[in-house]
Amino acid sequence: MDDSLSRTEAQQRADDIHAFRREQARLAADGLAAADAAAIRAHHDALLARFAARPDVDTTQRARQLTLGLRIASFLGALALAASVFFLFRQYWPLFPETVQVIVLAGASLGTLALTAWLHRRDASGYFTKLAALVAFACFVLNLSLLGSSFNITPSDKALLPWAAFALLLAYTCELRLLLVAGLVCITGFIAARVGSWSGMYWLSVGERPEHFFPAALLMFCVPFLVDHRRHPGFDATWRLVALLALFLPMLVLSNWGRASYLPFDADVVEGVYQLGGFVAGGLLTWLGARRGWPEVMNTAVVFFVIFLYTKLFDWWWAVMPKFLFFLVLGLVALLVILVLKRLRAVTQTEGGR
Repeated sequence: MDDSLSRTEAQQRADDIHAFRREQARLAADGLAAADAAAIRAHHDALLARFAARPDVDTTQRARQLTLGLRIASFLGALALAASVFFLFRQYWPLFPETVQVIVLAGASLGTLALTAWLHRRDASGYFTKLAALVAFACFVLNLSLLGSSFNITPSDKALLPWAAFALLLAYTCELRLLLVAGLVCITGFIAARVGSWSGMYWLSVGERPEHFFPAALLMFCVPFLVDHRRHPGFDATWRLVALLALFLPMLVLSNWGRASYLPFDADVVEGVYQLGGFVAGGLLTWLGARRGWPEVMNTAVVFFVIFLYTKLFDWWWAVMPKFLFFLVLGLVALLVILVLKRLRAVTQTEGGR
């Protein structure tokens, strides 16, 4: 019977089995034996009825599909409203006297923050809260930026700290991973700018030395080991994902632009070092992600490993190989990567079944 199932059906069956085993453990903790089929069904019916009354839980497949659409609409609406606030201030800002500017900025920041707090208490689904929170963050960023320009304050990387703190406050209070990403980007920029300033570089020139982003990547990758995110599902994965982007993107730049490195070698040598480092980091993090059950780490590492590999193959063979042979080699490399990943998958499944 199992051989007649399609791949999708077999995958769904495997997922259901694991879900059933987790539910059996919960039922045992609730004092229900596995043999009590009628009691278990009644228990599940009561739970589903209770969950259906909550607007933030989907108990049917159709509801899950609609929820995905709501999330997409909420994300796009939040970006649109934030952009609208930005361009509104930018267009009419010079027309106001300084006193009105300060009042408008303070009122916009405090008002949108109060609106976010009010919606968070009343909007169990979180969609309207996300809209208000992102607008509040945009207003806060504009607040500091426009006040600085109005009073001729020299731009500083220190503004990134209150931006990050505000974004993280909203993210952890309202369970918003979008604002968590915004806060982590601000943290990454601040750490990179500080490292650049310590080396004697102007903070706005931080992008000229991609190695400035490595300390931020290491710090963010370690945070999930130190902070308990059990009440914030998905936050661990977000910290790790942003950390990997802060690691791999600078390495990718340096593997093709060795002159931007601090390493005291020729540009070609530096590029070779970072190309090798990209391969090693990609392979190790792929193994670590599979070992620890971190799909975001494994998938990101695989993507960048393939990018590093294809970039190197392009440098080596694009100019000297016939185009059909070059793409044939790329296809064979892809097959090799698939075989390696299948082997790794088989090992992890064997370990998981023990």
